[in-house]
Amino acid sequence: KLCGYLNKLGIKGPIKTWKSRWFFYDENKCNLLYYRTAQDINPLGSIDLSSASFDCKVENGEGVFEIRTPSRVFTLKAISKQAMMYWLQQLQMRRGEFCNTQSRFPVGSSQLVNEPLAGRTSRFLVTCICVLVCFYIDVVDNEDFLPPVKTPTEAVGLKAASLPAPQTSTALQNISLKHPWTEIQNTVYNICGSKQLWGNNGNVFSFSDFQEHPENPDEQQEAEVEAGLKDGIPEDGKAESRLNWVRKARWMNSAFLGLPEELSRERNPMDKVSVLQQQILTLTEEVKSQKELVKLLHKALEAAQQEKRVSNMYLTAAEDKDRLELVRHKVRQIADLTSRLEALEQEKKELEQTLTLRESHIQELKEHVQLLMEKNHAKQEVIMALTEQMARELSDPLQEANTITAETLYKQQEEIEHLKDDIDAYKTQNQFLNSEIHQVTRLWTRVAENEKALLMKCACLQARNCQMESKYLTVLRKLQEAVPDLPSSHAELVRNLIQEALQWDVKEEAEEALSFEIISVLCPSSEYDEYGFMTVPDYEVEDWKLLAKIQALEIKSNNLRSQEVVEKPLRDRWNGVGELSPSAELKSLIRSGIPVEHRQRVWRWIISRHCSHLPDHYQRLLRQSENTEHPACRQIELDLPRTLTNNKHFSSPTSQLIPKLRRVLLAFSWHNPAIGYCQGLNRLAAVALLVLEDEESAFWCLVHIVENLMPADYYSDTLITSQVDQRVFKDFLSEKLPRLTAHFEQYRIDVSLITFNWFLVAFVDSLVSDILLRVWDAFLYEGTKVIFRYGLAIFKYNEEEILRIHDSVEIYQYLRFFTRMIMDGRKLMNIAFNDLNPFPMKLLRNRRSMHREELEAELCELEQIKAAYVKERAEQGP
Repeated sequence: KLCGYLNKLGIKGPIKTWKSRWFFYDENKCNLLYYRTAQDINPLGSIDLSSASFDCKVENGEGVFEIRTPSRVFTLKAISKQAMMYWLQQLQMRRGEFCNTQSRFPVGSSQLVNEPLAGRTSRFLVTCICVLVCFYIDVVDNEDFLPPVKTPTEAVGLKAASLPAPQTSTALQNISLKHPWTEIQNTVYNICGSKQLWGNNGNVFSFSDFQEHPENPDEQQEAEVEAGLKDGIPEDGKAESRLNWVRKARWMNSAFLGLPEELSRERNPMDKVSVLQQQILTLTEEVKSQKELVKLLHKALEAAQQEKRVSNMYLTAAEDKDRLELVRHKVRQIADLTSRLEALEQEKKELEQTLTLRESHIQELKEHVQLLMEKNHAKQEVIMALTEQMARELSDPLQEANTITAETLYKQQEEIEHLKDDIDAYKTQNQFLNSEIHQVTRLWTRVAENEKALLMKCACLQARNCQMESKYLTVLRKLQEAVPDLPSSHAELVRNLIQEALQWDVKEEAEEALSFEIISVLCPSSEYDEYGFMTVPDYEVEDWKLLAKIQALEIKSNNLRSQEVVEKPLRDRWNGVGELSPSAELKSLIRSGIPVEHRQRVWRWIISRHCSHLPDHYQRLLRQSENTEHPACRQIELDLPRTLTNNKHFSSPTSQLIPKLRRVLLAFSWHNPAIGYCQGLNRLAAVALLVLEDEESAFWCLVHIVENLMPADYYSDTLITSQVDQRVFKDFLSEKLPRLTAHFEQYRIDVSLITFNWFLVAFVDSLVSDILLRVWDAFLYEGTKVIFRYGLAIFKYNEEEILRIHDSVEIYQYLRFFTRMIMDGRKLMNIAFNDLNPFPMKLLRNRRSMHREELEAELCELEQIKAAYVKERAEQGP
């Protein structure tokens, strides 16, 4: 038991007094209880050690240390420095034991219920072993910082309870005025019931158990065995062997456990040390002799077994030939051993000769050393003579130096002793604080791991909750479609449920308990995401509102589930990327998606590789646009309010990014007069502004897309290259998804009516922001091939749903919003870059060339038909 008397600092306003208290450690609750005396039954208070830290400061005085809890600081004082270090070390160890037993990784209740008994038992055993290992590691680590302190039996332990409590200057000073009722109970208990209760072991600490046992239990046990031998004849020698074992155990106890008694009989520490050293030497010699004996017995046993095997072979031989062969084999072994013996004798002679040579060499070295020592002795005599001569010459200054009084020397010596004591105290304090920091760090790490596990469990539960809400909304949507067929009361109930569902906030209350990282990375923490896009778009159509809500919940659920498995390792890989350089690994990382904190840097690097930033070029274009009005200025002003209406940075005419977008588009119209401005460029520039933030960087990003990534004439007046890409896309769609192509042909669906805008603005306003920006990451790095990949992947993602629709009007209605049904961005990425392979760039170029020639021929034929028609009308006259 960890218990003993300590002085506790009591504070009453400005008055501070030390009060003697009996402290006792409760291992069940990890609390340090304190009483006025050891005989009290009710504690005056307790200190929670599970979340406490310990400190000792040299300036506070000898034996003073502190226990810091989250609510209060307790200042205690031991009778000596050794007792203080013992208390601190024991409290550290008990706190570590309690925290190790309490630390468990959280497990869901359903998992525990469904787990079989054998699995729970094995889990419990593994947990116990892990706790013991952690405790052993803590003890070993603490020993590295602070060696174990011997137990001061006169101040700590149950024996200290039998000693009288330390007396204070006044009798009332030690009484606790904060706990009068407890003081009265303890006083009545000590006065009235102490005799009876002590007899019945009724107090907190019982000492009768120690007095009931004999002082020498070994002698009593041996006497009992001898008495048993005298009473009767031992049966098969069992009693006699028991007596021998008892005597042997008694000898071992006297040799080891009885050391303190033997040492206490010695008069001084030197005698104790000599006794211990003598016992250590005796035991060491005995162990060595036993080891040598064991080795000899092993060798003899091996030789005997070998001889036995040979003899058995000889005796079991059936014919004389076999025995003769064994004898010959033995003769060959004897010859071999004889030759080996001769070789060993020859080697022995050589070693003896070498030894003789070395001894002669050693003798020569000794003579040389002797000569050097004589020379050194002569030099020392010369030095001594010169030193005496210098001392005689410098006798006058030495006499002045001797005028320093003995009192000054004594003060200096005393100051040196004090400094040495301070150094020792600070060393001890440093060792203890290092140990405390190490243990607290371990406890903090364990708590952080538990907290992380709880956060992930919370994320999983939240993902499950999002799925349940999504399924509920899906059911409501199905009911909404069936409202015309329902009775009026049921239809009204469905409408009310839909209105309530649309008023829910996407943000769950459980998110408030999550860490900032999970809130900011996994879940939409507000109505808008990191780039200002609405997490739930505000559609005018009631059906689309419910669909947007379902999609937001599904995306949130997928993000929560993929955070630990996919997103966190991907973010760690990006954090390890230093200087960017083109490589297959970087290409794979960009395809997987660039984290928010790295996207701006990577986009700037991609743009700088393909566009040479001319100094002041953008500023000159801005000055030109201010001085001269561009013909496309009116169209740009008309398109600005229609740009990214679901983004808070562009939803209002007073938004800060609207003027920047206007300047970027005007600068580009002057930079590229062949194109000027084309509808769709406003959305490309807006996305670049959201990510890059700087308008000049957004301008060069737009230049990179139009002039480097997209083919020529993509944004011209005829949009001829855009039409070519639609024909190429239809070819790829028929090759990669033949069932879907046949379905479209059956119902005469022209997919270019849907996909033309995808290619023109790179899926802006078609995909949700999270998936859109991942598409743009790969698009900026690889080019237009990424748009083809993702376009085919979108149809592949929704192929089964489209095949279930057998009406052309319903197919067109579904294709209007089916990109908003994509919730799993990772699945879409895998389809685009894995399921659609191979996708060579050479094939794309060839298809573009072929369809461009066909389209130009068709346009030429149309021009000829138009010219012939005009000529014919002109000839006919009015």
